[in-house]
Amino acid sequence: MTIENLPFDRRAIPANACESRWNAPDGQSIRRIDWELPADAAPRGSLLYLPGRCDYYEKYLETLDHWHRKGWQVTALDWRAQAGSGRMGRDDYTGHIDDFGTWVADLQHFWSQWKTTTPGPHVLIAHSMGGQLALRAVAERKVDPDATVLSAPMLGFIRHGVPESWLHFYARLMIKTGDPRRPAWKHGEKPRVLPLDRIKLLTHDGVRYADELWWREARPELAMATGSWGWVERAYVSMRGLFVPGLLETVQSPVLLLSTSKDGLVGFDAIKRAAKRLPKATLKIWGKELRHEVFREEDGIRDAVLAATDAFLDQNAPPLG
Repeated sequence: MTIENLPFDRRAIPANACESRWNAPDGQSIRRIDWELPADAAPRGSLLYLPGRCDYYEKYLETLDHWHRKGWQVTALDWRAQAGSGRMGRDDYTGHIDDFGTWVADLQHFWSQWKTTTPGPHVLIAHSMGGQLALRAVAERKVDPDATVLSAPMLGFIRHGVPESWLHFYARLMIKTGDPRRPAWKHGEKPRVLPLDRIKLLTHDGVRYADELWWREARPELAMATGSWGWVERAYVSMRGLFVPGLLETVQSPVLLLSTSKDGLVGFDAIKRAAKRLPKATLKIWGKELRHEVFREEDGIRDAVLAATDAFLDQNAPPLG
């Protein structure tokens, strides 16, 4: 049995991974996890993974370990104000941020340090909200990955036929008429308890979904529920800013967008529009067999997503030398 086929425990931090803290310039302590390569290994390169909203790297240990077994030096990072990296809302369960630019600035500072201490090529892989922030950072020239992979990126919300400008206007109204930190949607009386039908939005794989619930119990600080009205309004500002004329056209590095046309959380049309405007975009589309968390699906479809990702990286970020 090769190392790539060895079984993996999704409910334990791997022995070859190290959890630590990175301090942002303002002193905010942010969690990170790193898979170091053996001293005698020839590095494939370095890979930074960024999760989505209400997310944490524990959910992706299996996939991060997959890339490590491929030879990548792997790092994953929390976003400030979620998972184990603090909160900015009025309670522990409502996700709030003052502006998405705060997250982009964190990524810029982290990237500048991480890149100088890790072997190239350097690639960025980000999911959902993290995908939007990663694309912003690339387009605004805050980071310079050799290749970028965006899984189900949050480039727009599902609009149900309502113009985005109307939805953004309503969000602005809500933050002007009350505390921007208050929850934007109901989550139930017990914020730590996830809605029973939530799995239908995320994955077909009940076992992998149960891993998420296990980590929330094992590490209660990870649990988060709804977003705030401030988060919603700032999300519209950030997403709409990405589509200003000419911005995406300036991205000259290759970008892979992994998407499902049946995504129940993010707008598929926005992903298609971004792919058309990015000069070096590759868009991979699946249907109802894939849900939002593309790296946490059932084995068959997950293997196809990973194969598409690995092939893209092999082509666009080959080993140096």
